[in-house]
Amino acid sequence: QVQLVESGGGLVQAGGSLRLSCAASGRSFSNYVMGWFRQAPGKEREFVAAISRIGSVTVYEDSVKGRFTISRDNAKNTLSLQMNSLKPEDTAVYYCAAKVTGTDIVVARSAYYYWGQGTQVAVSS
Repeated sequence: QVQLVESGGGLVQAGGSLRLSCAASGRSFSNYVMGWFRQAPGKEREFVAAISRIGSVTVYEDSVKGRFTISRDNAKNTLSLQMNSLKPEDTAVYYCAAKVTGTDIVVARSAYYYWGQGTQVAVSS
């Protein structure tokens, strides 16, 4: 059993920055590919970024490339998402998720087994 708890969301003006964190319980964090997803009102949950088990490989959704950075600290069981140059269209609830089987990074949300409760990010224009 893994519990994921996100924090760091809030209200920010366009062009601003936020840093999201995801604290994971348990001793297997370093065994999991981790990802960030987001869900805007009335839309489906979509992939944002993912990172390999040791952090050597990262994948980003096209609209966040160059603005968002995913990272992890396996010693602290923590996943982070640094979000810069935020846009109103980044407004959503952001979720961290753990993929517990395999080492490959995938974007499909169905591949991720454990999910956090989400943290709200709102970007004003």
